[in-house]
Amino acid sequence: MRDSVRKICVVITARPSYSRVKSALEAIQEHPELELQLVIAGSALLDRYGNAVDFIEKDGFNIAAKVFMVLEGENPTTMAKTTGIGVMELTNVFYNLEPDAVVTIADRFETIATSIAAAYQNIPLVHIQGGEVTGSIDEKVRHANTKLADIHFVASENARERVLKLGEDPDKVINTGCPSIDLVKTIADEKDLPFNPFIKYGGVGATFEWKEGYIVVMQHPVTTEYKDAKKHILETLYAVKKLNYPAFWFWPNVDAGSDGTSNGIRSFRELENPNNIHFFKNMEPLDFLRLLMNSKALVGNSSAGLRECSFLGTPVVNIGSRQNRRMRGENVIDVVSDRDQIYNSLKQAISGGYFPKSKIYGNGNAGVKIAQILSNIELSFSKTITY
Repeated sequence: MRDSVRKICVVITARPSYSRVKSALEAIQEHPELELQLVIAGSALLDRYGNAVDFIEKDGFNIAAKVFMVLEGENPTTMAKTTGIGVMELTNVFYNLEPDAVVTIADRFETIATSIAAAYQNIPLVHIQGGEVTGSIDEKVRHANTKLADIHFVASENARERVLKLGEDPDKVINTGCPSIDLVKTIADEKDLPFNPFIKYGGVGATFEWKEGYIVVMQHPVTTEYKDAKKHILETLYAVKKLNYPAFWFWPNVDAGSDGTSNGIRSFRELENPNNIHFFKNMEPLDFLRLLMNSKALVGNSSAGLRECSFLGTPVVNIGSRQNRRMRGENVIDVVSDRDQIYNSLKQAISGGYFPKSKIYGNGNAGVKIAQILSNIELSFSKTITY
């Protein structure tokens, strides 16, 4: 055992990032040779995007720092400025915390601020979920994070091969599986939904009987198609209304185009007054997974459809280009943003039943692996330029 513990600083910048790494946070916190420094930033601090920080604190994590960095506007310019603010603020946080390593997660646009602030200060950078491909700016951010990172915890062999092709050190590209699957595994044998979504989480919209079956909707704007965000969400809204099936709908992430998505939802709700749709901002990670597990289908463009739902076997109707080329299981039906295609595919998904569980993103022990590796791997700022 070393003379001192290693300080591992993990930065969570948005609602979905917490569920992606919760099991790793727990394992780091419990490891005798590691000290967790948890930093909450970006939209994870904002009420309009579900105030994920409340759930994090409720789960018993101590927060080392909070970084308010989101600039209003939800367009490409505010995305760039938010990232710039994040670089400046996180640089100060890392300077004060003096971590032995910083962890950045996946591919959201704000995560590049974490990577720059750490790498430019010669702090070893750990990237979780590198090597995957998608259909928007997220893919560029993910690969940029990879090139700034020193250690890579990937979620599949496919992703590992891609990171190696980017020239990274094979000894520091490790397939741990995805930590989000760890959470799925903990609830996979439960029966029925153990809570009433209306009572526990409130939300707005119609109230309906849901125990005989419901769908979940989670659709975000595509950052490279942000001008079409309102048009895209209206296609889904009309399809779900026509389906006339109970639907629990989650508010979008903060991305370029989220204003258009939100405006589309609000105007549709006022004009059409759908009696089968209820809207939520957020849920505790395990409750959200329980909601997915007991649903007849997930529709939208969330990566949860390709990750968590693959392990659960929940049918998914994946809309548009946001998840292009990302590895998926047989539970996924891909459609364009067209109300008739969405409607017909939803009818197929609901009537088709569940799929066999897939382990394409791991078998549910990633968090423990990550903590163990962080406790003994060489931590050094090791970037070199090769030609």
